[in-house]
Amino acid sequence: MLQTAEDIRLLNERITHSATFIDKIHDEIGKVIVGQHHMIERLLIGLLSSGHILLEGVPGLAKTLSIKSLAQVINARFSRIQFTPDLLPADVTGTMIYNQQKNEFVVRKGPIFANFILADEINRAPAKVQSALLEAMQERQVTIGNSSYSLDEPFLVLATQNPIEQEGTYPLPEAQVDRFMLKVVIDYPSKSEEQLIIRQNVQGLKTEPLKQVVSTQEILNARELVRHVYMDEKVEHYILDIVFATRYPEKYNLPKLKPLISFGGSPRASINLAFAAKAYAYLNKRGYVVPEDVRNICRDVLRHRISLTYEAEAENVNVEMIIAEIIKTVNVP
Repeated sequence: MLQTAEDIRLLNERITHSATFIDKIHDEIGKVIVGQHHMIERLLIGLLSSGHILLEGVPGLAKTLSIKSLAQVINARFSRIQFTPDLLPADVTGTMIYNQQKNEFVVRKGPIFANFILADEINRAPAKVQSALLEAMQERQVTIGNSSYSLDEPFLVLATQNPIEQEGTYPLPEAQVDRFMLKVVIDYPSKSEEQLIIRQNVQGLKTEPLKQVVSTQEILNARELVRHVYMDEKVEHYILDIVFATRYPEKYNLPKLKPLISFGGSPRASINLAFAAKAYAYLNKRGYVVPEDVRNICRDVLRHRISLTYEAEAENVNVEMIIAEIIKTVNVP
């Protein structure tokens, strides 16, 4: 849909006014989280574009605390599920139990019935449990017995996986990995940030409970505005060029990548890249997407959607290198 300059200006004003809660969220979460701005920004992108997030990082980088804090400032229901090899689908979704007084089976809902689901160490659970979670992620509903139950919005699955220890883990199926909008790799804090973390913990400073600074309804309204963020056709083509370069690198002056990529991004990569770029523009209080938004979010959208060949592994080429080469080569509008 074509929009006039006046339409975009009005949309810009609406978004500038609507997005004031973003600063409030950052300020409130900043009371308990030191640094990790990249992770919190990505959590907000997932929240605003209704996309699930896969977090990868070593233990102790405040993944759980960040997600729990975000739930608190929105006053949303939060559930943490520790995934283990002996977990059953019913432990996640819920089950039917027999009520002797009523002489009938009744539904006992599981921890999946919340707004924010932290699936801790998701790759430790067997395939049955992962498929139960997959229905909730994709269909926004859970089936218990013969009935299906809709999940409340906002509904966001934030899964963590430990990149170090691979013993006793079940690799996530490609279909499930593809349903995560972003894969965010979390790095260590800086020296000055870690010094502050040490002081806070050693001195035993007690922080006040986080306050609600935004309602779930405001989040849902913001999601609707994110959909209306203007994206020019040239930016759409830029997104398509990046994704298609992961599938057919030889057509984009990248013939050396052809033997290194087993398969590239699916159409979900294009959809999620567009959504994430719009959400990133919204976070920056803009009513339109610029190519820099796409470049900024590109790695998080693509890193779990590109599969490498044995040749790439033999040459010590990783996905990050492939994406960097594509971004450097594809023409920017």
